[in-house]
Parts: sequence; structure tokens; C-alpha cells
Amino acid sequence: MPQAQRSVLIGRPVEDVFAFFTDPANDHRWRPQVISTASQGPPVVGERIRVVVNGHGGRGVPADVEVTAYEPASRYAFRATEGRVRPRGEYRFAPYGSGTEVTFLLDAEVPGLRKVFMSARVQKSMDGEMKALDTAKRLLELG
Repeated sequence: MPQAQRSVLIGRPVEDVFAFFTDPANDHRWRPQVISTASQGPPVVGERIRVVVNGHGGRGVPADVEVTAYEPASRYAFRATEGRVRPRGEYRFAPYGSGTEVTFLLDAEVPGLRKVFMSARVQKSMDGEMKALDTAKRLLELG
């Protein structure tokens, strides 16, 4: 099962960092594969967020998610509801000195024969999501 985990320290208060990561309008700013997002307002558990990502050949592919946890300033989790592979993810936020430690966890079950053909590609995508945390950190610290 592909999975990834990474923590970064961001020199901003936990409330600011949590607000940035839980606002779908920010996703395209720090996640290079995201083309667009659309939500009905602030995230709440059960909300579905429309996400379109770059797919094979550069075409837009639905990758909608459902919010599964929303605990202000501490935890935000989701599960994919669209696509051939449906990852689950979770962000954890904790004060660290005058900044914030963000931990991002991702995993996905790749069913049946897809496991043979898609696991490496899914892992590469997850690794890219982890690397994108550096962009989020830079954006937040620049203000």
C-alpha cells in the first residue's frame, strides 16, 4: 500500500497555518498538480470539495475529497471520493516554539491488479505531495 508521511516546521502561528491548509482556495498555490478546487464555504466534516488535478497527458481529472475531520488548529483529514485510487490524508498541527509543526500523512489502497500497475505511480504522486509542503512553508513564511 503506498503511503507517505512528512513533518515541516513553519514560522507562523498555528491558527494561521491551519487556516491556510484548510482553505481549498489555497491548494493550487502550493500543490502543483491541482488545477482547481471548489467548495461551499469553510470546511466541515462531511463536506465534499471538488478538486481537479493534472492527469495523464495533462488533462484535468476529478479528484474530489470529503472532509473526515476538522478540529481547528489541530487536525484536518480527508478521503478521496473520485478517481481510480482513493487516498486518505491527514494534517496534524502543533505549536512549536513561536511557529507550527505540520505533519502530513497519506495512504492509499490500490485494489486488485491495479496494485501491480499503479502502486509506483501512486507512490510517486504521494512523494510529490510531501515535497509540496516546502512550497506551502515558503508561502506562509513570506506572509
